Amino acid sequence: MTDSQIEKEIQAKGLVAPRIAPADIEANISSTWYINGATGVVPDAHYQPPVPIGHPLHLLTFCVLVLKNGFTVTGESACASPENFDAEVGRKIARANAVQKIWPLMGYELRSRLANGTS
Repeated sequence: MTDSQIEKEIQAKGLVAPRIAPADIEANISSTWYINGATGVVPDAHYQPPVPIGHPLHLLTFCVLVLKNGFTVTGESACASPENFDAEVGRKIARANAVQKIWPLMGYELRSRLANGTS
C-alpha cells in the first residue's frame, strides 16, 4: 500500500487527531540532492577517479534530503542488472527510501509536542 493510498483511507475513516500526513513530509523537505556512485567518488590513497564505465558504482544512486531544520536524511538505490539501470528510476527509488526515514523523525517530534501539550 502506498502512502497516498493510506492517506485516502485515513481521510475516508475521518481520523482527524493530530498526525503526520504525506503533505507534511513534503513540506518539511527544503532541498533534494542526487549523487551517482561513480560520479560522487572522492579520491583517496587507494583509488583515483574516474570510475571506469561498467563499474558497479555506476548502478548506485544516493538521494540526500535536506529538511527545513537543516537535518539530512539519505536514501539509496542499487540496480542488480546493469541492463535495467535507469537513472530516473534510480532517483525515484532513492528519494522514496529517504522519505521513509522522515516519517519516524516527524512522528517523534509530534509525539513530543503532544506529550507536552503543545500540538
